Amino acid sequence: MEGPLAIAIGVLFGCAVYLLLQRSRGQAIIGLALLSSAANLFIFVAAGVGNGLAPLVHAGEYLPPEGAADPVPQALVLTAIVIGFGLLAFFITLSYRVYRITGSDDLDALADEDGPQ
Repeated sequence: MEGPLAIAIGVLFGCAVYLLLQRSRGQAIIGLALLSSAANLFIFVAAGVGNGLAPLVHAGEYLPPEGAADPVPQALVLTAIVIGFGLLAFFITLSYRVYRITGSDDLDALADEDGPQ
């Protein structure tokens, strides 16, 4: 099961890097979203894919049952999703503001306008 997921992670990372290197801010936004998804999937696969019991500690016990799933990667991915959405929202807002000021979607046009004054 990890083999196809590893290939999917590689494809997502590759597509994300390709889109982030493009000139258009719209493509960079999509690349950032793909990069966030690939990182989340990587954390899940690195933690191990399998069927485990719920990591619930019953009354009077101190440890979850043997064979329980590890809840830490799930918490990390949930936190990464929230941070990724926040970062994506900030990048979209910043991109919109730059478009309103410059009137262009091309990232190379920003370098031309920022020349020495």
